[in-house]
Amino acid sequence: MEATYPDAKRKTLLNWASQIWPFIREMRPGDLVALPLKQRPFIAFGRTTGGYRYRPDLPADAQHTRPVEWITEVPRSKLDQDLLYSLGAFMTVCRVQRNNAEERIRALLEGRTPVPPLVEQSDEEDATDESVEADLEEIARDQIRRYISARFKGHRLTDLVAAVLVAQGFKVRVAPEGPDGGVDILAGGGQLGFDQPRIAVQVKSGDAPVDIKEVRELQGAMKNFQASQGLFVSWGGFKSSVEKDAARLFFEIRLWGPDDLLREIMTHYEKLPDDLQAELPLKRIWALVPSSEGES
Repeated sequence: MEATYPDAKRKTLLNWASQIWPFIREMRPGDLVALPLKQRPFIAFGRTTGGYRYRPDLPADAQHTRPVEWITEVPRSKLDQDLLYSLGAFMTVCRVQRNNAEERIRALLEGRTPVPPLVEQSDEEDATDESVEADLEEIARDQIRRYISARFKGHRLTDLVAAVLVAQGFKVRVAPEGPDGGVDILAGGGQLGFDQPRIAVQVKSGDAPVDIKEVRELQGAMKNFQASQGLFVSWGGFKSSVEKDAARLFFEIRLWGPDDLLREIMTHYEKLPDDLQAELPLKRIWALVPSSEGES
């Protein structure tokens, strides 16, 4: 590393080397792999099925590879906070072993009784979750997601979305609990809500990702309610079939996953009703962002 990058700082080189070496030399077939997804609040779990291979046929930023058989995706809300803390490390390659993490994750994936965390400290310092900085922003989002999942289940999430739309300047009508004809909220612009855009909103509070069939059902409901646009809010995110169709839907339907909803809540938080702010207490903080040179 020193020969290849003579101008880089030593701490940066140590950071890079501590990820490259285990990826090439230490990982073994059968090892569990955890990959936090960027677009949805899920962790993908798989097992390595082979050794390291250099693939010059792949794009320049993806030529160093290991084959992985992906097993399942688990909502972040299903994992304990200490596991999420370790999985939220800034390092791309990091061995997660604190608090008997591997045994607990295997129990989760195999549907066995959850294993309690055994709090212990590791003597190893290189490329483990003991020696890397966590992504504090992601940890904060996890805490807020857990809180919303617990406090705003079912129709309460619809009330929260409606409050955000009101804070954005819309007049809204929230459908009562029960059959809603495919629309949970109607939102319109103007003093009385008659102006454009007129939006039909569907809200799903479960952990399961929404598929394209459900989005198309919202399209049909939009016509029934004479809505010009639609908004689909899914706490469990969206399946790949929906993501692939997102460009075609761009001028007709907006898709809000949990992170989109969190962003809107944070943006308009001060305009939310006082009782809702009391039920969802949030505070802005400043945090130091680690530099790209690997320094804390």
